[in-house]
Amino acid sequence: MLGRSLSLGGVRSRSAKFEAALRRWKLFRISFGGFSHELRRFVVFPLGLHCPGSVRTTERWCEGSSVAAIRDAEMAELRCRKTGEKKEEEEAASEVDQQHREEGVTKDEDHPDHAGDRVPSSTAEGTHTDAGSTSTEETGTGVAGADGSSPAEAEDEGEQTTSSAKRAQKSSKSLLFQRAVKVFIGCLAAVTCGMMYAVYLSTYHERKFWFSSRQELEREITFQGGSGLYYYYYKHMLFASSFERGVYELTRDNRTVSGQTINAVEQLSLYPELLSSLLYKLSGSQDAIEPVYFYIGVVFGLQAVYVTALFVCSWVMSGTWVAGMLAVAWYIINRPDTTKVDYAIPLRDNWALPYFSCQVAALTGFLSNSISSSTEMFCYLLMSVTTFTFIVMWEHSHYVLFVQGVAVLLLDCFDLVPARKTADIHKVYLSSLLLAYVLQYQRPSLLSCPLLSLLIASVLARYLQQNMKMGPLVARLMKIVLHLYLVFTTGITFNYLVKKILPANQSDFILKFLEVKFGLNTTTEFIPNLLLCEEGFQSPGQDFFLRLTQASVLPFYVLVLLVCLLSSLQTIYRRLSGERLKGSVRMEDGRIGERPEVIYHVLHTLLFGALAMLFQGTKYLWTPYVCAFTAFGVCSPELWMTVFRWIRLKSVHPVVLALILSTAVPTIIGFSLWREYFPRVLSELTEVQEFYDPDTVELMNWIKSQAPLTAVFAGSPALLGTVKLCTGWPVTSLPLYTDLGLLQRSESTYQVYAMRSAEEVYKLLTAQKSSYVIIEEELCNELSPVRGCRIKDLLDYANGHVVYDKGEMYTFSKHGRFCHEIKMNYSPYTNYFTRVFWNRSYHVYRVNSVISFQY
Repeated sequence: MLGRSLSLGGVRSRSAKFEAALRRWKLFRISFGGFSHELRRFVVFPLGLHCPGSVRTTERWCEGSSVAAIRDAEMAELRCRKTGEKKEEEEAASEVDQQHREEGVTKDEDHPDHAGDRVPSSTAEGTHTDAGSTSTEETGTGVAGADGSSPAEAEDEGEQTTSSAKRAQKSSKSLLFQRAVKVFIGCLAAVTCGMMYAVYLSTYHERKFWFSSRQELEREITFQGGSGLYYYYYKHMLFASSFERGVYELTRDNRTVSGQTINAVEQLSLYPELLSSLLYKLSGSQDAIEPVYFYIGVVFGLQAVYVTALFVCSWVMSGTWVAGMLAVAWYIINRPDTTKVDYAIPLRDNWALPYFSCQVAALTGFLSNSISSSTEMFCYLLMSVTTFTFIVMWEHSHYVLFVQGVAVLLLDCFDLVPARKTADIHKVYLSSLLLAYVLQYQRPSLLSCPLLSLLIASVLARYLQQNMKMGPLVARLMKIVLHLYLVFTTGITFNYLVKKILPANQSDFILKFLEVKFGLNTTTEFIPNLLLCEEGFQSPGQDFFLRLTQASVLPFYVLVLLVCLLSSLQTIYRRLSGERLKGSVRMEDGRIGERPEVIYHVLHTLLFGALAMLFQGTKYLWTPYVCAFTAFGVCSPELWMTVFRWIRLKSVHPVVLALILSTAVPTIIGFSLWREYFPRVLSELTEVQEFYDPDTVELMNWIKSQAPLTAVFAGSPALLGTVKLCTGWPVTSLPLYTDLGLLQRSESTYQVYAMRSAEEVYKLLTAQKSSYVIIEEELCNELSPVRGCRIKDLLDYANGHVVYDKGEMYTFSKHGRFCHEIKMNYSPYTNYFTRVFWNRSYHVYRVNSVISFQY
């Protein structure tokens, strides 16, 4: 017992020393609670007390300490306690060997865990004694917990842990709330911009055409450019006895083109009219709104979706909804170069391009590396639905998707997106094509389209080159060149075989047209030259670039494109050199070219921009995304940070300056656009415009009142579209430039403006079962700024009646121009034709079924 007392006395003396040391450091620990671990390290350990349990009681003196410091102290104390227990075991073993104690020592040897409990008990006893309380050793031992701390101390620790968890939970909720507010404001701004644009279009349309104050016939004439033909089928569906009956009649239509039964749904892509007519009937709008207003309202609503998708696209890339507002502002200001909805509402472009815009926005989010799995799945589903709808709505959609597919192919070749995402995008293309093929009555053009050939060739080339993304820089470059060669050669071969297996494809004339367009061939044929003279197939003029420059879009687009393109090239070089891309790019990194969605939009604008430089009609696929891409660039701090990293800016903190410029530059642009263009927009809405065509109205009224029900009218395709819309009478041709048969019928009708004899024209018209022919003064006396692009010039050139040699024109024809000669009203023209109606713009002649020879 004497040895045990000596041992306890030594422990108590060491505990007293420890208490004295702790008192000396009490004030320092209270002031610097975060350094408790260091204080124990330099004070407790040198005293040789092995971190006794009474140290836990001193935690009450540092209630102001940070949670992180307390946790560090607890971990250090736990490590020290284990070390102290081992040393106490060694001391107990040495006492057994030296003093040979019997029961107590034996119990300590059998239960070494209690050897470490003595010091906490003694220390706790000493501590309670200093506090003014009486406690025995057994009491201290019983009160002490398993970790050497009292229940009150454990409760304090639990409260601190709970408070830290609550603070973390509160901060996470605050971040989620801020993000939700930001998303809500952005969505509200996007929807507001779309609705305001739809209201603007409706008001502008009303002011331009005085739509509400006109009769039904005058309203239909406002559908210009032959686009009114689509509205005719919308009316047909409304007047049908049932929806199924209306679809059946359109699929077996023998009342549109004379002598032919066509599937109008397939040939004219009438799915927008089918859906809108069905929606009009199901919504019960017959008593609330007129059919024409419902039809126009649906188109304007899609335009609202169009600008909303552009807003979201720019917002997703830049991270701020200010970019979306700037993109919408540029889109509206450059409206003549972004949309054709102003003058031809029913065109397929106006129905299909909003879905393509949604598809591009979904693809942008899908390619991003900083989205969650649920958001990625939503983008994938949205992309699938919009891709299928886009293909169904427009017969030329697969050409647009082919260009997009080339951009995705380049992303995959340079290993800029995961192979999984590329495969998912290909699945979307393939499934959409197959579903559209089934829905569109097995249209052969979908099987021979370049998009399907690209998909098949990509899969085959990837199978043959499984190690394309491995190896050094030069080897990978050679593999990429070989891969692209395999893709395009295989695609061309597959396309050629499909066209040989399937029935004759009438779109082969497009190849001849492209050969003439690029100067690879020359021809005197009427159809290729007619297409070349169409405004949409000509190169854009200087006024197009001037308008974009005045609106400040083009200068900023060039700057943003250069920065993103150079950064993308750096990224491609690093990827080919074997460097891995970061999962998410921070603003401080200054590497905007490492974001896959940005690289895609660089390729998107470059490819469609190249097409726009060749064909003016494709500017409607390029200019809207120029607006969105430019708005993203000027509002993105990452782009400014990339520039500052290149120039190694050190005088000012680059992150701060990037944030300032990404806010100041779009603000300045917005105010300048507001000051210059907002008065113009208001003037468009307040200015009273006049669109009235009395000659056309008179012609349509005469046809409806005087022409027999079996009459067939011949004339220019654009005029025949209006005749079909306003009267419903059969015509010889339609304003459709993708059908070779209709183009050939149009060429035969156009011969009334050539230098042909009356007998030749009569035979051509009777071959199409024409009852009446309409001659337009505008075409007969046409004055065109483009030399050789007048209808009569193209006909003379194709018929060999006019030859151009070294700038000189030579005429070889013994007949005068038919449209001029027939007005003279003499034989033999009067033998074949009889004039029945005329005004300042039109002359209508009946094609005589019985030839009367008059001299």
